[in-house]
Amino acid sequence: MSDRPLPTATPAAQGVDATGVHAFLDALEADPAIEPHSLMIMRHGHLVASGWWAPYAPERLHLLYSLSKSFTSTAAGLAAGEGLLRFDDPVISYFPEFEADITDPRSRAMLVRHVASMASGHEAETLDRARAADPEEMVRGFLLVPPEREPGTVFAYNQPATYTLAAIVQRVTGQSLTEYLRSRLLDRIGVGELAWLRDGAGREFGFSGLHATTDAIARLGQLYLADGVWEGERLLPEGWVAEATRVHVDNSSGTPEAALSDWQQGYGYQFWRARHGYRGDGAYGQFCVVLSEHDAVIATTAATEEMQRVLDLAWEHLLPAFGPEPLPGREAADTSLAERLARLELPPAAGKFAPPEGDRDWSGAEFTPEGGVCADRPKLTAVEVTSGADGWGLVLTEDGRRLDLRFGEAGWAVAEGAPPTAVSGGWTDADTLAIDVLFLETPHRLAVTCSLPERTFTAKWRTTPLHPLPLRAMRAPRPSV
Repeated sequence: MSDRPLPTATPAAQGVDATGVHAFLDALEADPAIEPHSLMIMRHGHLVASGWWAPYAPERLHLLYSLSKSFTSTAAGLAAGEGLLRFDDPVISYFPEFEADITDPRSRAMLVRHVASMASGHEAETLDRARAADPEEMVRGFLLVPPEREPGTVFAYNQPATYTLAAIVQRVTGQSLTEYLRSRLLDRIGVGELAWLRDGAGREFGFSGLHATTDAIARLGQLYLADGVWEGERLLPEGWVAEATRVHVDNSSGTPEAALSDWQQGYGYQFWRARHGYRGDGAYGQFCVVLSEHDAVIATTAATEEMQRVLDLAWEHLLPAFGPEPLPGREAADTSLAERLARLELPPAAGKFAPPEGDRDWSGAEFTPEGGVCADRPKLTAVEVTSGADGWGLVLTEDGRRLDLRFGEAGWAVAEGAPPTAVSGGWTDADTLAIDVLFLETPHRLAVTCSLPERTFTAKWRTTPLHPLPLRAMRAPRPSV
């Protein structure tokens, strides 16, 4: 969290009806497909509502997935404002060492603005093809994949396009994205710790991998809502916000359903246009929604595959809550909302804290994967149940490395290890142990179930990690990882 708190106000003082926020929370918590982790709402420059579903917490970094792209775009805007790059330059001009290799005329015609707006001319994602073309240098691999169409004529959500934009920024500034943003922007708007995954070449991904707090998301949204001005000081180049968030390429399917999709309203420079306002977003419900017409920002983190549903609920419940004037006489409603936001919690997994029929050989029991192998990550080879003076534990073995977890208490057992985790669950019957593990710096929950009669286990993700990392690296990157 920042050591410079955002200005706060009651919802009513900023024209926000607390009952609408209550209704939004009700809807999120009632939907079994949505696991909310945090919510912050800004109105008229003030924080009017904020809450974290324990064991998630305000100071916790959270993997943002593709919401990272909006931070990358912001760095590109700053670099352009300093004259370090130009959006009308050919991409290849920033990588002269690849000149002889890149012969396709469309690849050579690709401009910086095309990679910034997902309009490289490719008709589909190129990540696998770019990696296959050059496993060591993704920019070169990307440029070696010939676009099927002329650059600027077609939209395709394309990770290497953003990676290339990020690589240009890192090349022209001589700094990582985090270093470049830190002095020019992050410190000045009060953003605290950030951490960004890097590839084998040492570059921050750009298209994903940023870990930040919900507070950082809200501050970025507020900066964009204020046209790049923070506390009276212009930080983003004049005109950048309008340019970055306007439609640069049509991404509509043209079907009647397109009007109801917040992913078919047009695309800017690493920002999505939406049915209301615009946003940066990341897989599984990481949102920075900017509603200029309501002078509001909504920041969320979550774990859900139903991202459209989250936005639908926001449009249904939050938009009507944004009124034009302060709302007098709403003190009780505001207090009720604040109290609710302070006690949000994810329900712990069900289970008894000890085997219902005594030890029955559970202590020290070892389990192998059901079917003989874990086909997908995590590549667990063994699970062991332990017991001791400090209670029950579970040891997950992956690639020969152990991850020790504790459980057997009410609620979530939080451990600030590498990685930080929260564990709940227990014995669902005499023969079955079922444990849920939250990897607290990510959106991901792993369900581990052990069967004593078969001495086998299963391990299943609720939402599948998009970066193929071992369990011990399911956290914000730090030198020890």
